Amino acid sequence: MKRAVIRRQASPSKKRRGVLSMELAITLPIFGILLMGLFEYSLLFASRGDVVDACRAGCRRGTLAFATTEDVEEAVRWSLGSTLGPHAIIESELGEYTGDEVVVTVRVPMSAASPDLLWPIGFGLTDRELSCQSRMVKE
Repeated sequence: MKRAVIRRQASPSKKRRGVLSMELAITLPIFGILLMGLFEYSLLFASRGDVVDACRAGCRRGTLAFATTEDVEEAVRWSLGSTLGPHAIIESELGEYTGDEVVVTVRVPMSAASPDLLWPIGFGLTDRELSCQSRMVKE
């Protein structure tokens, strides 16, 4: 009877040493930038929803009889909360009579909504805004 001879390879050749670390060094920064972009985008997307909800709440408040611009601003800032509320720029045009149009515009700087993580690759949040405009009819 012959015995099967199992040949084991010797240690990996010297030419292949360091290939894994080189692949990691190339792909890890790309993966990190991708994760930071995903994180920043998700924060901006959630903040955009907050700005839209706050704009609608302010516009609803403005449609009520005897509503003032201060009432609209209060409703918007309360809806935005303590993180985005202080940075909000609110413009409102309240109609004088029933049936007039009420227009509320809310703008919040993106830098207040999310950390500026992607500025090293050229996508900065400075001078950019999340904005919303709502129109309703005064009651």
